[in-house]
Order: sequence, then C-alpha cells, then structure tokens
Amino acid sequence: MRHFAGWLSFSVCVIAIGCSKPARGPVASSQTLPAAITLPDSWPFAHADQSVTAAHGMVATDAPIATHVGATVLRSGGNAVDAAVATAFALAVAFPAAGNLGGGGFLVVHMADGREAALDFRETAPGAATRDMYIGANGHADARSITGQLAAGVPGSVAGLWEAHERYGSRPWAELIAPAIALAEQGFVVDSDFAGAIRGDSARLSRFPASAALFLPHGRVPSAGERWRNSDLAAVLRRIAADGPKGFYGGRTAELIEAEMHRGHGVMSRQDLASYKARWRDPIVFTYRGHKVISMPPPSSGGITMALVAHELARYDVRALGWHSPQSLHVFAEGMRRGFAVRNAMLGDPDFVTIPTSKILSQAYADSLSASIVDGRASPSSSIRIGDGAAVEGRNTTHFSVVDGQGGAASLTTTLNGSFGAAVVVSGAGFLLNDEMDDFASEPGKPNMFGLVQGEANAIAPGKRMLSSMSPTIVMASDGTPLLVTGAQGGPTIITTTFQIMSNVIDYDMDISTAVRAPRVHHQHLPDTLQYEKGGLTSATLEALRAMGYAVAPVSPLGDLGFAASILRRNGVVHGAFDPRVHGAAEGY
Repeated sequence: MRHFAGWLSFSVCVIAIGCSKPARGPVASSQTLPAAITLPDSWPFAHADQSVTAAHGMVATDAPIATHVGATVLRSGGNAVDAAVATAFALAVAFPAAGNLGGGGFLVVHMADGREAALDFRETAPGAATRDMYIGANGHADARSITGQLAAGVPGSVAGLWEAHERYGSRPWAELIAPAIALAEQGFVVDSDFAGAIRGDSARLSRFPASAALFLPHGRVPSAGERWRNSDLAAVLRRIAADGPKGFYGGRTAELIEAEMHRGHGVMSRQDLASYKARWRDPIVFTYRGHKVISMPPPSSGGITMALVAHELARYDVRALGWHSPQSLHVFAEGMRRGFAVRNAMLGDPDFVTIPTSKILSQAYADSLSASIVDGRASPSSSIRIGDGAAVEGRNTTHFSVVDGQGGAASLTTTLNGSFGAAVVVSGAGFLLNDEMDDFASEPGKPNMFGLVQGEANAIAPGKRMLSSMSPTIVMASDGTPLLVTGAQGGPTIITTTFQIMSNVIDYDMDISTAVRAPRVHHQHLPDTLQYEKGGLTSATLEALRAMGYAVAPVSPLGDLGFAASILRRNGVVHGAFDPRVHGAAEGY
C-alpha cells in the first residue's frame, strides 16, 4: 500500500472543484469518415466524434473516473492486465449499476510476448439451488430471480481479477486496488448519469434498508454535484488488497454475505463462496476477412456466435453491397438470425453441457446454414429451427478496452445482470448482489424478458454457470499486433454490437469513432423482428426492408442496442473511443 498516498491525492483531485477531468465530450481527431460512408442526418450522433489519440496506450470505459485510473496505471509502467484490474475495481465504486464486486464477467487478453488467454469468472448457482426454485404457486416463474437475495449467484469478480493478476500482472496487487479504496473512502462528485441510474431503479433499491441508506440517503436520490462516499466498500476493498480473494470469499466479508442471505432467505452459503473458482479457458479463435479474431468461449455465447456469423458472411462481399444498404443489412440480419438459432439451441455451461464446438465453428456448417439465405427475401424465423432455446445476458453490463505501450491488450466485460443487480446491498459491505440467476432458464421452454426461448441446456443446477452474451474481443492486425479491442454491454445485443463494430472497421475501413457511434441493428432469431436505432436508417431503407418481408421496430438510440467502448491501433497510433450513447471516456498516453 506504499502508493496509497498518491492515489489519495488523485481522489481528492477528482472531487475538488475546478480540478481537470478526463475528456467526456467530442474531442478533435485527425480521423475522417470514409468517403463511401454517410451517416443519416437524422442520426443524433452523426457528428459526435468522441475519439482520442495517443502514441502508446489507451483505456476506454463507460465511466470517466475509472478510465483515468486505468490510464494512470499505464503511465506508471503497468501492462494491459494491470490497468484492467485497477479499472475494474474503480468501476465497482464509480459505476455501481454494473461495475461490481458482487458480480462476474469475462476477460480476453493478448500479451506483448504473444500469450493469449480467456478467463471465465462468471457467477455460479449456489449449492442449494434447484431447477424450479423460482416457479411460483401458479406454476410459472416469478420475480424472485430478479430482485432480492435469492436472485444472487456466487460472485466471480474478485477471484477473476486475482487470477488475471497472478498470471499476467506486473504491478503490486495492493497498488492496483488503492485508487478504488481512495474513491470509496474520499468520495467523488455525483454527475447526472450516476444520479439518473439511481433514480431509474429507486423503487427497487428502496425496498432494502442497506440499499436505501447507500443510494437514497435521507430518502432522496443524490443530486449532481454532491459528493458520494461508500466507507463500507472501502473496508471490503482494504481486506481484498491485504488478503487477496480470502479477503472476499472468507473472513469478515463472507460473514456479511452469509448474514445478508439469512436476512432475505437467500441460499448462497459460506461454502459456496469458499469453493468458487475462476476458470482459464481456451479462447474462441476464428478468421474474419483475413484477420485473426480472439473472443470468449462458453459459457459466453459471444465468440462462437460471432465466428458462425463470420463464416456465414464469408461468401458475401458486404463492402461492395454498401454499408447499411438494404442488401447488406439483409445479409447481416439473416446471418444473425441463424447464428442466434444455433446459440439458443446448443450453448450452455461447457462443464454441464456437451457443445459441438468443432461442428459449429466449421465452414461447412456455416455454409449449410447460409445456403438457405435468399437474396432480397427475409427468412421466417419459424423456418429455422435448430432445437430448444437458451438464455441471455441482462442489459446492465459494462465493457472496457485496454491497450498498453508494449503491444498487449485486454478486453473485459463485467456485469451484475440487471441494473443494480438484485437491488440488495450487502449490509456492512457496501456492494450489490447480482441477479444472475435470472440468466438461467427459470422456466424452460418459455420466452424470457428478451423473447428468447430458454432451454434445458441452461436450466438451473448447483455449481452451474449461466449462459452469457458477453463478448470481449480482440482483433489482430496482419503483423500480429492488436488492431481492435472491443466488446459491449446490452444483453443479447452485445453479440450483434461487437460484430458490427468489427465489420465497420474491417469491411468499411471506419475509424474507431465512426465504428462505435454508427447506428446499429439487431436480430436474434426470436422474436422475428429486425430492431434498428431510431434515426439510424433512412425511410427508403426501411421501406426496402419491409418489402423484403422484415418486421422492423425502432428502439431508443440511447443504449437499447448497447454501449461499446473500443480501441483501434493503426499505423502505430492508438485511437480510443467511448460510446456517445453513454458519457464514458477514453484516455491515453
């Protein structure tokens, strides 16, 4: 903790009036929009260039304070994993709706020496969990999987960040947690995003005394400009800094979690906490237009689904079709329609379900699916039946990207599932429990909140990991260095968002600002609807899609199809961009 004084100074700077902050709004960039790409005038972010440029390294997140923490680690000589660890802990303080100690996530890394890996720190079902634990008296699933102590899976974040640091970290563990401790203890200034998130979930938060005390002091939402502290969380972070995972999964913190379970009739036990393990897994590796892509394997569905879609689209020259032309949107929608049909039928926790990975990743299998795509005509989803369905990630997730100055990169996505997770703050600990149990098939065979039909492959079982859509991804350049680091939040739209950003860069030569802020579309097989961001498609394009047989539906351009903080390295220059749909930040050196 010898560096704590310096981080305390940083925290004081953050909360002091007049102290400079990382850029949040549009930043001048030398990058230009390719001549062939025109964003619709109706698109609210058509001119919102939010990119920054640096010579060495970059961090891009959904929260400016956390971005600055990670960038400071890079400047001090830390590598991409060091910065990712520090950033994740800072997000647990500054972005509590999604950043967390009480949730889980996935990490994909490419180190400067060429090592590559995928780390699964997804939550698990408690040992006392049962298949039908959320089925009510009426025979159907109820809201206990969404709100309250029973909704929580065993958290994986602390174990995952420790594992990442143990294998790849270069800076002292306690040094990387020090900025988060300072933020929790000294506080930071509330902004409109922070206050708005609390306001949006105030009804649920007010149901639990510890949650109300932390997020609704004196019975009201904190106002922008006020200082917000979390001293209980600072104490937990100090235990983690001193004792590693034992400071969370054992001792005083585990006692507090167990007491919270007893208070609200939850089923997570001290034994569940003590036995949790993060898992290193072989990443999903595929090729898209000659570029090596490294992504997350199951229990993430992202890497496999994106690989399948990439192989389906291999036969199409989408660049020649034109960006967001009716023809290119048709090809993309049909690829995703089939990709999600496979995802929804075959994927789950690989420790519990046999997944035919080699078959799904084969070009022959992709060709068998894409052979039924008809030019100019939408395929009814009812005609594409692979089997029963699977689950989907909740929308309140956060993704961030890191590139260091040595050639390393980290892509990390973490979540509590729904906004503020289960809405339960562990009394005396200052962090929220997740509601990841809702990502299981609480009622197999019935549509979930996103319309996806959940199947037996993702039914609840003790110790099982829930299927996820989180898709942290690194795309490599031809010289073997990271080209693009990306991923997203947004439930099932994580997969389509991540793929579209990759396609924007590779197929259409977009700069990172344009690739991230460009309007997006989404198709997930069921419901049989092509969603588009309002203002993102012209009336002529919509008319052409309807003529092909698509049911099209507008969604809000303010995040309904996800956020995607990303980094692009081209010609030795690093370009970072936060998503203008959220007030994040990118910062480099």
